[in-house]
Amino acid sequence: MSGLSFDLIALQLFTGLALGAIYVLFAIGLSLIFGMLTVVNFAHGAFYMVGAYAGLFLVSMGGNFWICLVGVPLLVGTFGMIVERFLVRPLYGRGIDYPLLLTFGLSYIMIELIRIAFGTSGYPFDTPELLQGAVDIGVGYFPLYRLFVIGATAVVLIGLWLFLERTSFGLVIRAGARDPQIVRVLGVDVSRVWLIVFGIGTAIAGFAGLLAAPLQGVIPEMGATILAEAFVVTVVGGMGSIGGAVLAGLLVGVVVSMSSLFAPEMAKVSIFALMAIVLLIRPQGFFGRAGLMS
Repeated sequence: MSGLSFDLIALQLFTGLALGAIYVLFAIGLSLIFGMLTVVNFAHGAFYMVGAYAGLFLVSMGGNFWICLVGVPLLVGTFGMIVERFLVRPLYGRGIDYPLLLTFGLSYIMIELIRIAFGTSGYPFDTPELLQGAVDIGVGYFPLYRLFVIGATAVVLIGLWLFLERTSFGLVIRAGARDPQIVRVLGVDVSRVWLIVFGIGTAIAGFAGLLAAPLQGVIPEMGATILAEAFVVTVVGGMGSIGGAVLAGLLVGVVVSMSSLFAPEMAKVSIFALMAIVLLIRPQGFFGRAGLMS
């Protein structure tokens, strides 16, 4: 403990922010879908995994990482809209358990299909040449790609905020999240809104999977671990709260990173300890609305 320098702690903090950025991207899609559709999407981790494999496929077909940044969200988002239209939509109004069980089963189907198509072994995903190496951030050298992940997450968050707060369609989404019946009475096609929201949420999950691929490789089970951690982020931030997902995602990333430095054996446990502490103090999470699950 005494041998730890300020620079090492600062670098570990930045590492936590990079990890937290992945959590944020994953969790905001989860929160967006739940906040608008009240669907607990257990297939979200599978969409994250599909994003990584879609990037791997595009690169193998002659594309590059920069093409994947646009192509992967479009592919995964389109797939998400197909899932919403033909599988999830018929279950609206039947209770929260029905889409939960559907997406839970769908996640296993998607994983098995990936295993059939790509095999059970993992694949490395090379960091793009332009983002290789490290840069001096004042407290030491930090991987350039991790800084890119933090920056890309910030761009997505700003773009999502502008979309929700500065566009007429964003206004409809926010209104529909509060009272879809009133929005329907006003003549808005709520089913179309739900379709687009589900597509945006899954597209962001696929984008997160692509960004995570160079950090951890690509395996069929990669979405299962982050799904559990992302639900912790969502619960801590408040179910359905995008702002809460951002705050909680960064906090969880930092907690995991700093726990890995000071007590590596407690790194995974620290996530759930944080959730327990937050829920004891504030049962609905940082920015959650009481009664949203009812």
